[in-house]
Amino acid sequence: MDILHDKYSDLKAALCACGSVAVAFSGGVDSTFLLYTAHEVLGDRAIAVTAAPVFVSEREQKEARDFCAERGITQVIIPREKLNIDGVRHNPPDRCYHCKREIFSKILETAAERGIPVVAEGSNTDDLGDYRPGLRAIRELGIVSPLLDAGLSKEEIRSLSKELGLPTWNKPAFACLASRFAYGEAITDEKLVMVDRAEQLLADLGFRNYRVRIHGRLARIEVLPEELERIILPEIRERITDELKAYGFDYVSLDLRGYRTGSMNEALNNKKTKKMEGV
Repeated sequence: MDILHDKYSDLKAALCACGSVAVAFSGGVDSTFLLYTAHEVLGDRAIAVTAAPVFVSEREQKEARDFCAERGITQVIIPREKLNIDGVRHNPPDRCYHCKREIFSKILETAAERGIPVVAEGSNTDDLGDYRPGLRAIRELGIVSPLLDAGLSKEEIRSLSKELGLPTWNKPAFACLASRFAYGEAITDEKLVMVDRAEQLLADLGFRNYRVRIHGRLARIEVLPEELERIILPEIRERITDELKAYGFDYVSLDLRGYRTGSMNEALNNKKTKKMEGV
């Protein structure tokens, strides 16, 4: 625990050294913890900047707004129409790089307009273990990653968040909705709404960690392995099937491996392996 608090002290010292900072704030576990700490250290010299791309659910955006309003933190929202992210809708494997570069470029502009020299984002040590092309864009633009620099993991961030009384300490992780699409499949507004509504249904039914991956008109549902038995109960299964079909899905399937982050990257890894093996 002393090591954890030492890391937290290092984080606060690094933020204090910034003088002022604009935190890229999504309302998730990591950016909420970072914003809270920055505001504790810097007061009004720490602001939140939230991009509102079409790939983020309305639910997540509302939670971000509520957090700032309740704590008197200045939040600047970059509206969707100012984000030129249509180029990523064909969903190439490096989609996240192009999307992050566009979003963080706008956040940098927003910070500069307010005389704030530093933009910070919430990557942590766990983010180094998966295929994340967005990190390349962040480094290229000179965005700082204080949680990563302090050596904080997701588990440690949750532990400190709980200690600080933050409501997000046990919030499930939610990547942007674009991550629900198979690479190469066009991301449309219609399908984004389908995915968002399907995941809201799972939340309403009490599932905690889940994803609804979309493959054409097929929904591939991931829930925690320990919840697989519950989701196939007749009354649950039938409701999910009926409602997802009403949302526009033709087929509804259950991934027997259960919930896991980055499952769409498995196809990329398989292709790389086959290429190396000459298949």
